[in-house]
Amino acid sequence: MAYFPDDMPRPEPDWDDRGFWENCKERKLSFQACGKCGELRHPPRPMCSNCQSTEIHWIDAPEEAYVYSYNVVHHVSHPAVATRVPYVGAVLEFERMPGVRLVTNITDVDPGSVSIGMKLRLWWDDIGDEMYLPRFKPA
Repeated sequence: MAYFPDDMPRPEPDWDDRGFWENCKERKLSFQACGKCGELRHPPRPMCSNCQSTEIHWIDAPEEAYVYSYNVVHHVSHPAVATRVPYVGAVLEFERMPGVRLVTNITDVDPGSVSIGMKLRLWWDDIGDEMYLPRFKPA
């Protein structure tokens, strides 16, 4: 069962982030890296901001992440989340992946217990139509 109800808006992959979503479909969290200088980047972009190369490859992320920042959402911003408030939106960072941060949700947690630096573990949220979202819960 998906974390949010079925009527929650879904990601709409585009040319730049298509590889990210294709990897997610295989339940593999990967981030874009420059094929020339190795600079990591997320969200995906067509060109490296470090060396301006358009060569791309994907680097698998560890299944553990850490809370960089977070927010406990109490306001119903879309009808689909009405039964889910409060929920935690977070920005996560990963070991050995400098500069990469992912916006996602922290689940299976009392929102008041979330803290900066908290260790989390990846799980895959099946939202249907062969689409999976990376979500995280306490490790």
